[in-house]
Amino acid sequence: MGNLIVRYAFSFVGLPYRWGGDDSINGFDCSGLALEILAAFGFKHPDMTASGLYIWCKTSSFREEIRPGSLVFFGKAGNISHIGIAVNSDLMVEAGGGNSSTTTLESAVNQNAYVRLRPIKSRQDFVGAFYPPYRVSTVVV
Repeated sequence: MGNLIVRYAFSFVGLPYRWGGDDSINGFDCSGLALEILAAFGFKHPDMTASGLYIWCKTSSFREEIRPGSLVFFGKAGNISHIGIAVNSDLMVEAGGGNSSTTTLESAVNQNAYVRLRPIKSRQDFVGAFYPPYRVSTVVV
């Protein structure tokens, strides 16, 4: 299942980052990308920030581990500021490079902000990872 999740995450690589973004037309922010992946694989959930997703994972029966498809979290334990989707124990797909001013395609281009593949260790503020019990998807990638 993890490889299917990773393939789906890869289908968004190159899309622009957009603060508050949650769709493949206008772009994603980090939590919007994670929520899209979760929804495609059977999770119904309220709209959440990276911090909200971290709390949801910690209070759910998700396994705490990094493997393909894990949600990887960054920030501080009480203040999660970023989330990505693990490709393996070293790499993730993330919507990154932007901030609250990244609201247009032009601002994403100027800030080099997009959905991309990055080393997990490129950030020094790794907090943890959780693997949700994904369900078989009807997503075709």
